[in-house]
Amino acid sequence: MDEEKKEEGLLSKERTVEPIVELGSALIESGKGRVHVLTVVGQIEGHQMLPADSKSTKYEHVMPLLAMVEESDEVDGLLVLLNTVGGDIEAGLAIAELISSMSKPTVSLVLGGGHSIGVPLAVSAKRSFIAPSAAMTIHPVRMNGLIIGVPQTFYYFERIQERIIQFVTANSNVKREDFTRLMLQTGQLAADVGSVIYGEEAVQLGIIDRIGGLSDALGCLHEMIEGEKAKQNR
Repeated sequence: MDEEKKEEGLLSKERTVEPIVELGSALIESGKGRVHVLTVVGQIEGHQMLPADSKSTKYEHVMPLLAMVEESDEVDGLLVLLNTVGGDIEAGLAIAELISSMSKPTVSLVLGGGHSIGVPLAVSAKRSFIAPSAAMTIHPVRMNGLIIGVPQTFYYFERIQERIIQFVTANSNVKREDFTRLMLQTGQLAADVGSVIYGEEAVQLGIIDRIGGLSDALGCLHEMIEGEKAKQNR
């Protein structure tokens, strides 16, 4: 009997460790509820493969995982840990849209950096936190490779930029004019246009809800889970 329990324990541990290694995610179970932890690190990889030595978050892994979290009876809430330099706009926005449309409690925590397309990802959760030392880079849309120098190209850039502005302002308390000003500011970034803001400033501007760390983010998520359970029991 003891041997069977021991084997079950080992299998359970293996099931927990495997997704952490493969996808950077884990399911935390406690008396307060079951929380799925998703990490978004490095660069958001889109349709183009990044070099093997680049740390990346693959959108084709994250999207079905989010669908599973939304549908699973075993998950009460989602915690998103962010330390990303940005990456593919379409892939980043797709992930952000999925998180923002989830019915379950969601909380994001920016650690280190939530740069570029990481900004929409940070605000996509129902509540957002940022570490005091964390940074966020806000800049206009950029593209690598061959660009055709015609008015249609610049119109296309403008429309993508508008999608980002609309998403961020709809999912946070930042004013449109403030976010646009930060995006187009000159004199802050070397050889680039845009701004870098840090923890307190991100909260003051209304981009992020609160300053905090892991315990704050988890505490907020457990409160939201409790509230959801209370609604269901009425």
